Amino acid sequence: MTYAVPPTRTAAVVRQLRNEIISGELPPGTLVKDAELAARLGVSITPVREAIAQLSVEGLIDIAPNRTRHVTKVTQKNALELIDVMNVLACAGFEWGVENLTETHIDLMRQRQKEFVEGLRAGNTLAAGAAGADFSTIVILASGNRELQSMVDLVVARTLRILAMGAESELWTTWIRGHDAILELLEAGDRRGAVERYRQIYVEYRAQVESHLFDVG
Repeated sequence: MTYAVPPTRTAAVVRQLRNEIISGELPPGTLVKDAELAARLGVSITPVREAIAQLSVEGLIDIAPNRTRHVTKVTQKNALELIDVMNVLACAGFEWGVENLTETHIDLMRQRQKEFVEGLRAGNTLAAGAAGADFSTIVILASGNRELQSMVDLVVARTLRILAMGAESELWTTWIRGHDAILELLEAGDRRGAVERYRQIYVEYRAQVESHLFDVG
């Protein structure tokens, strides 16, 4: 997912609403109204409607048959299903890209990991999440398979939303430790080991979401 300055008003609205949904500023179930959003964001109705359509594709906004729109609710079932999908996509990309990593790539990964940790320390989960996503994106793009990265981009925002829901939990620690271990393995030349450690992050992450993030009692 790109976090560069949006080139259009629609892209700017998409980014703003996506951030508000991921951070929880727009809670699950919130009714989404075109006119209210347009007035609040200082844009016309058209980019708002286009943004809502895009966020519906990303699974962040539900559009009912009667055309009412709500911020998508997150249940344990759909969270676990999402993690399973992300596991398949991201781990495939990581495995395909790891052999193509150069020292420049690894330096970029170190920088993103630093930004990830610093964002969390500052309480900025959006910045942390973007840096954490970019850590994986560097490897996936090294595979040369941009179609796969496009598919990952469609689900990464929902994955970041789950992480933000567990801002006070061990979910973030799982990724921090995993990334640190991956960097150590890459620096030691153990690329197969780095792939296995990346897979292990998803195993641990899924177990934590299943056990702690949702109240299923």
